[in-house]
Amino acid sequence: MKIESNSAEETFALGKQCGEKAAAGQVYCLYGDLGVGKTVFTKGFAAGLGIKEPVSSPTFTILQVYDEGRLPFYHFDVYRISDPEEMYEIGFEEYIEGEGVCFIEWANLIEELLPAQYTEIHIDKDLSKGFDYRLITVEEVQR
Repeated sequence: MKIESNSAEETFALGKQCGEKAAAGQVYCLYGDLGVGKTVFTKGFAAGLGIKEPVSSPTFTILQVYDEGRLPFYHFDVYRISDPEEMYEIGFEEYIEGEGVCFIEWANLIEELLPAQYTEIHIDKDLSKGFDYRLITVEEVQR
């Protein structure tokens, strides 16, 4: 599925729709360059899960856990991971196999640790279509 967004509000709304449909045990992998709106999408996703507390990118902490929504939300940002084995130190397996929803930014850095089934979300800019334009691609992956 490909969706065009022309504002941060539209990107947030799409994230919220995805969060409203999310189910326990699902894994979402979010891809996009710095500044494309990954955090905006993630905030919308969290809102769709019913999370009201502020959501921020866990770039320096690697993991943020939000328990107040209808499902636990495990938000990973693995940009700073130098070795996929580091994920075991933070209990990655417990989260990925848990009853919540996992959201992983920069998942390509830990690809060998991903489950057999997950959802990829790509956010891409196209400045020829405007500064705020984003193409958001959502795709189910089976390996």
